[in-house]
Amino acid sequence: MPVGDNLAWLDPGQLMPYAPPAPGRLPAVAGVLTEAEIRATGETIAAAQEESGAIGWPDGQVDAWNHVECAMALSVCGLTGPARRAYRWLRAAQRADGSWPRRTAPGGAVNEAAGESNHAAYVAAGVWHEYLVTGDAEFVARMWPTVRLAVEYAVSLQTPRGEIIWQRDADGVPAGYALLTGCASMCQSLRCAAALAELAGEPQPEWELAASRLARAVAHHPEAFEDKSRFSMDWYYPVLGGAVRGPGAAAWLATGWPDFVVPGLGVRCVRDEPWVTGAETCELVLALDAIRDTRRALEMFADVQFLRDPDGAYWTGWQFANKKHFPNERSSYTSAAIILAADALSRTTGGNAMFRDIP
Repeated sequence: MPVGDNLAWLDPGQLMPYAPPAPGRLPAVAGVLTEAEIRATGETIAAAQEESGAIGWPDGQVDAWNHVECAMALSVCGLTGPARRAYRWLRAAQRADGSWPRRTAPGGAVNEAAGESNHAAYVAAGVWHEYLVTGDAEFVARMWPTVRLAVEYAVSLQTPRGEIIWQRDADGVPAGYALLTGCASMCQSLRCAAALAELAGEPQPEWELAASRLARAVAHHPEAFEDKSRFSMDWYYPVLGGAVRGPGAAAWLATGWPDFVVPGLGVRCVRDEPWVTGAETCELVLALDAIRDTRRALEMFADVQFLRDPDGAYWTGWQFANKKHFPNERSSYTSAAIILAADALSRTTGGNAMFRDIP
């Protein structure tokens, strides 16, 4: 799909001054979730955090991307202590090449040693979000070496065409292809990294060039990516990550809407299964909010609340043919997506525009 001039970005050098939110305010979406309910959801994420600071999947495995998303949600809920422990874990677990293991078991043992590029890059998104929420420049200074090394790892995997290869294996050998969802996520992450570099006083113009080349590959070169089109993330992530914005973004989302959106329930994880998931639904909410389609964003956010448990945690998904939760688990990353969507819709914290106004 031609997107013309939709690859417009704010110059990271033109940073908006930090404007702190009203003290003590938490997101609330009128008629859907109250501040107290959002706080309860945040508390379920904090309760799942390991003593090390790691925040894992229901089975205990930890990956850096979902861990960062949970840290972001903790900050939105005012749970600064758990959020900062999560970032300390990132500093401690980072490897010398800038990456994190794809999967770490509870206690720190490495289950899968390969390092994914989008996992590494997303740390920059998390640190930028923490700055937007708290205005803490000292935190940015502490995290800057971690961010710089992580982004260098990701950018080292960029091809001449612009896409970024999805991983290096345990021996450091790059994979043979790129993934569209991961690259679309990195469009945002690299822009956040460039903004952090400005804040740290170490501008990285090559990261800005890398981000522009990557966005062009995502928007214009579908042949650059392994075919994962049955997954809904490959449909909406180019909009969510900022590669496709402007008039072309609504048309982009319209192409996949009939395949992936189940009215009244949410978004399918894959187009050929009767299974909607809370995280994918809330990411689409964020994408809709980013292009100012507020009505559908609010409707979809309200629809997915059937996955909420009384204590504030969220079930991962719902198999609507069998009418059962699938998988039969509640996941912190789903709760995190709910919180970030609520913040975006309610315009509450300093990080509410994280996906709407990418730096």
